[in-house]
Amino acid sequence: MSAGLAVFDTTLQETNTWLKEIEAHLKPCARKDAYSALRAVLHVLRDRLPADGVLGLSAQLPMLVRGIYFESWTPMEGPTSIRDPQEFAAEVERRLPPGFPREATAATSAVFQALAHHLEPGEVRKLIGYLPEPLRAYWPAGYAAA
Repeated sequence: MSAGLAVFDTTLQETNTWLKEIEAHLKPCARKDAYSALRAVLHVLRDRLPADGVLGLSAQLPMLVRGIYFESWTPMEGPTSIRDPQEFAAEVERRLPPGFPREATAATSAVFQALAHHLEPGEVRKLIGYLPEPLRAYWPAGYAAA
């Protein structure tokens, strides 16, 4: 518990809900693996987005997830040029811990499913609009063609 501060209790509960959902999509992953997937995918996605996209997504995240999202961000570097889904997955894999029990494409899809489930649909469409067409394939079916 967070010593009774509602804002901390809420963000911890919301973050655990996200992690449980990611964990369910990545069986046989454990909660720590779901965290590793969330962190790796969010960082690769963040680094691919323009600054206004990064900030727009951050406003939709639970406070604790927002902290994970911004960890080590260097906005002056600008967005990466990743356009290919395999290149995106390779970057996610590079950021996952050694021995991660699932492939990076599965981790990416699981995190994007959680984002699509928890964010406002209009915000998801806006976020997807920042991505090149090939990277949109990682999003759940209703969003990929946005």
